[in-house]
Amino acid sequence: MNIRNYAIVNLAYCTFTLTDGALRMLVLLHFHELGYSPLAVASLFLLYEFMGIITNLLGGWVGAHTGLNRTLMVGLALQVFALTLLAQQQISWSPVLSVAFVMSVQAVSGIAKDLTKMSAKSATKFAANDNHGELFRLVALVTGSKNAVKGVGFFVGAVLLTYLGFTTSLYWLASALAIALVLVVVLLDEDIGRSTIPPAFSTIFAKSTQVNQLAIARLFLFGARDTWFAVALPIYLAEQLAWSFEQIGAYLAAWVIGYGIVQSAVPRLLKRKNRLANEAQAAAHWALALSGITAVIASLVTFNLWANVAVVCGLIVFGIAFAFNSSLHSFLIVAYAARDNVTLDVGFYYSANACGRLIGTFVSGLSYLWGGMGFALWSATAFIFTAWLLSIGLPAPQTSDERLVKT
Repeated sequence: MNIRNYAIVNLAYCTFTLTDGALRMLVLLHFHELGYSPLAVASLFLLYEFMGIITNLLGGWVGAHTGLNRTLMVGLALQVFALTLLAQQQISWSPVLSVAFVMSVQAVSGIAKDLTKMSAKSATKFAANDNHGELFRLVALVTGSKNAVKGVGFFVGAVLLTYLGFTTSLYWLASALAIALVLVVVLLDEDIGRSTIPPAFSTIFAKSTQVNQLAIARLFLFGARDTWFAVALPIYLAEQLAWSFEQIGAYLAAWVIGYGIVQSAVPRLLKRKNRLANEAQAAAHWALALSGITAVIASLVTFNLWANVAVVCGLIVFGIAFAFNSSLHSFLIVAYAARDNVTLDVGFYYSANACGRLIGTFVSGLSYLWGGMGFALWSATAFIFTAWLLSIGLPAPQTSDERLVKT
């Protein structure tokens, strides 16, 4: 895969991520403003995450047959359709109708998001040409830049909602993504990731032990993040701190941008480069550290010891540790993936990621409704501790030379 096409793929991915971050903030703040409960707001995203599970499982198999360039284009096109369709929602509709409609449209957006993400993440395997040091750097760069752009999207969504309103904002986002889609169709001239021997459908579940173990750990890791970040945190900032849309969007944007910058720098910060024997062990160590950090924040909030400061400042510390966890996980799945069927392994792994986000989003709304931010944080702590237990014993990724020796 040449560098030109790799740049096109990731430019499209970043554009998509910008619209996706803006869309999440638009939906969350708009329906909170309309008076929907935390659980009702959380439910708006459930089909989005559920379809991500299905899409990653099937999308990896489809990508192995058709190529990543085609799954990327379909993902972009579906998001343009979803944004345009969501703009048809009317405030005059009943709450039941509005929730059902938004959930359905979000399901389409969930398919779009995970087709696009699976395509971009899998492409790094081919750009690195089995150089593991280069692979870690590229995965960290893609993941970090994606999250930084998503942070910008949060801010853009909040600003658009304030100044343009819900409907007009959606049309602007759809137009920007449509331009990206046209550029991909015109400029991307390489068939990427198609398997030389198309895999059977049954192989979407037949994974190696390390891929299965890492996938389950990923489920709990990202479930933990969304347990307090997806719904509980924005509503807490609005209700307890009385922040405006712009303040909430700016803070979440700054957090995600900083989180993305740290993700991109993880290979350099760990000073591993081509010495990758300790990366799997590092994933377990950082998961344990993250569970401790979350437990401290939860304790401060539970006992009302500078609770607001603990949430606002604690999220920054949480974000740094979470960035290390996420970057290490993202590298490990691409390193573990079989080169000829990389889309299958990556798709399966990110279906577990989507499952974690689905569970975390639901628990976020439910736990905040039942016990406020403190309960949401303790739920997140339990999730992360489970991720740590599952990360223990992950094998070090093999280099291409080691695989050749075994074969």
